[in-house]
Order: sequence, then structure tokens, then C-alpha cells
Amino acid sequence: MSEQGNRLVSRLAFWGIPMSLGVMGLKMVAWWVTGSVALLSDGLESTVNVVAAFIAFFVIRYAQKPADLDHPFGHHKAEYLSAVLEGVLIVVAALLIIQQAYGALWAPELPDAPVLGLAINGLAGVINAIWAVTLIRVGRTHRSPALLADGHHIMSDVVTSVGVLIGLALVIATGCAILDPILAILVSFNILYQGWKVISHSVDGLMDKAVEFDEETAIKQAIAQNAGGSLGVHDLRTRRAGAATFVAFDLVVPADMPVALAHEICDRLEAAVQAALPGASVTVHVEPESEKAHGVRVKVKETRI
Repeated sequence: MSEQGNRLVSRLAFWGIPMSLGVMGLKMVAWWVTGSVALLSDGLESTVNVVAAFIAFFVIRYAQKPADLDHPFGHHKAEYLSAVLEGVLIVVAALLIIQQAYGALWAPELPDAPVLGLAINGLAGVINAIWAVTLIRVGRTHRSPALLADGHHIMSDVVTSVGVLIGLALVIATGCAILDPILAILVSFNILYQGWKVISHSVDGLMDKAVEFDEETAIKQAIAQNAGGSLGVHDLRTRRAGAATFVAFDLVVPADMPVALAHEICDRLEAAVQAALPGASVTVHVEPESEKAHGVRVKVKETRI
């Protein structure tokens, strides 16, 4: 990630703290004026957003630290730890909502001042939607797992708010008070699903999942078009660690090729891969023809990867 990208991600992570506090405040006011358990469930999820915003800010700052002797590949994976923790917090919020809603099932009450409560909660939902779209867009552009997790978490909050607004409108229209806690329980199931998605995606990152199919295709094309002078390439390996991407492969050259010429091919290949995947860290292992897998000569235009 570029220095400019790092600053943008850090700035958004910082502003996520007051933003989440403001939205939580609006939602709790909406619950206070109505007494709706569905609005309370929405507000409880927003308290998790506040904790997640603090965690994301500090973890992103740490992940952007340069490599050192103890962490020669950088600190990028710290963002995945933040994302996993955020997924766990989402699940906790869903369980808290179920607990609140279950109690209200046995003594349902119609909300007070429902129109005012819906208006306040609707405003909070609009703010959240704009902020979530911004975080997801920047998180994808700069490959920040923590920012992406925060964006998806807030987007799940938006979905929750929309469901709550629709449900409370039905409660007002029908006068059926039990719809309020039932709606809160349904909302919690959606939150549980969103939490599972955040956790599973982050675990993939911690387990060194390979790059996406289109990125791998671009890498293969870059290698095939710039491997002139070699006999072929094999054993392509990739992994993603937060904003960093690591690419490694074996380059087969004639046994009598001078080291300087082999090095020149490596430099050309590294530059081509980095052009296809900006910021990638490329490692090329050079091996003579006699050690090539299965002893088969591979023409450049038929390069195996």
C-alpha cells in the first residue's frame, strides 16, 4: 500500500470512532423515547460498533509499521486479528439482542412516540449507510481487512435498521405489540450471519489463502509474457497478508546460463508481476535445467505455472 493509501486508511479508522459514537447515541435516544425492544437491539449492535472502531484504529496503525528484525515480512496480519475480533463482537451483539427480545416476548408492549423514534433511527441508518459504503470502497481499494470488516459490520447494522423500521411500521399499523420482539430476534439471526462471514474471511487471511482467481491469472500472463530466455516457470505460490501480497515461483534456465543473465530475467519478471499486482513482494528461485521438475524442457510460450 502506498504512503498516501496508508494515511487515508488511518484517517478513516480514526474518524470511525466519533462516527460510531454519534450513531450509537442517536439509536439509544430512539430507544429511550419509544421503549421499543427492536430499537434497543439496534442500539446494542451499535455499542459493538464503537468497540470495533477503537480496535480497528489501533490495529491498523500497528499493521502499517514497517518490517523489523522480529517481523521481517511486516505487521500486515494484525488487521486479520482485528477483523476476527470484530466478527466475535458481532456475534456477541446478536446474542445480547436475543436475550433482550426473548424476555419481551412474554410481555410485549406497544412503543411510545413511535414516529419520532423511527425518524431518529432512520437518520442514524442513513449516516451509517454512507459511512459503510465509504469504508468498504476504500478497504477494497487499499486491501485493508480491518477497514473492510468494519465496513461490512456497519452495513449489517444498516440492514438491521431497515428491518427495524419496517417492523415497527407494521407494529404501528396493526397494533400487534408482539411483532416488536419477534422482529428483534429475526434481526439477530441476520447479525449472526454477518459475524460468521467476517470471521471466516479473516481466518482465510490468517491461513495464507492464495490471491483471487483474476489476480492469479494476471500474474501468470505477466510471467508468460516476460520469461524470454528461460526454459519455463513452475510452482507458482501466492498469499495475501492484509495489504501485502507475496508471490513466489521457480524459474528454470539453461545449466550454462551466466548468473548475470539469469538475474536480468528475474528482474524483468519481478517488474512485470509488480506491474500486474502493484505492491506485490516477488521471490524467484532460479534452478538449472538439470534440476527442473521431471526433466522436461518447457518452451517460453508454453510456460507451465
